[in-house]
Amino acid sequence: MIALKDRKPFAAGGNRWCYVDPADSARCIKVRRPDFSIEERRRSKGFPKNLKPLSSFDDNLDEFKVMASLQRHYDDNVFAHISRCYGYVDTDMGAGLCSELIRDSGGDVSLSLKQYLWENDYDADCRRAVNALCEHWVQYRVPSRDLILHNVVVQRELSNAGTLTIKRLVVIDGVGSAGVVPGHLMPKFMQQKKAQRKVANIHQRIDDLLNDKAQGKGPGMHGFLFHSGQE
Repeated sequence: MIALKDRKPFAAGGNRWCYVDPADSARCIKVRRPDFSIEERRRSKGFPKNLKPLSSFDDNLDEFKVMASLQRHYDDNVFAHISRCYGYVDTDMGAGLCSELIRDSGGDVSLSLKQYLWENDYDADCRRAVNALCEHWVQYRVPSRDLILHNVVVQRELSNAGTLTIKRLVVIDGVGSAGVVPGHLMPKFMQQKKAQRKVANIHQRIDDLLNDKAQGKGPGMHGFLFHSGQE
């Protein structure tokens, strides 16, 4: 069993905490927040969502199924911009889902796109990386929910000039169709349209975040690292 309770998560989402795998620094383990159970999450939803089975509120189970489907039905190159999933592990905080941990070339855990934009300008390097992600999304017709900025990380590497440049953007959560029909079973024209909508949505989210920053508004809770992952 992997001991996580005495460790500090490097990041947190709305329902899960993320830890560096003690046995492999290239992997992370996602566990449910101990202060917010699946039962509580279901109770917090309104009718009719609160009638769904408990399993539908398990983010780890949902992600595991989605990633398994991607591996079965898509070219392996789809993972050029999506973190890989390695399955379940036993932890002292319950079942954890083990995933690829995206790090910069210096070893630090990569910042979310939200944190990167908040701390840096939306410069040409970042625009190029966002466009590359969007082109990939449409090319592969990746089934996904909205591309939320804290679910996209910015992997950087040292250039020949000794400066950090963006290598790629990687989506770490939110992949998979929210509808009843799996994305790969939809007609291709529908898959294409959905992917194009998600691409348009991320551009809007970037504009909204930058507008909030310009107006002096706070960035919100999620998407900022607690530590670099090298502790």
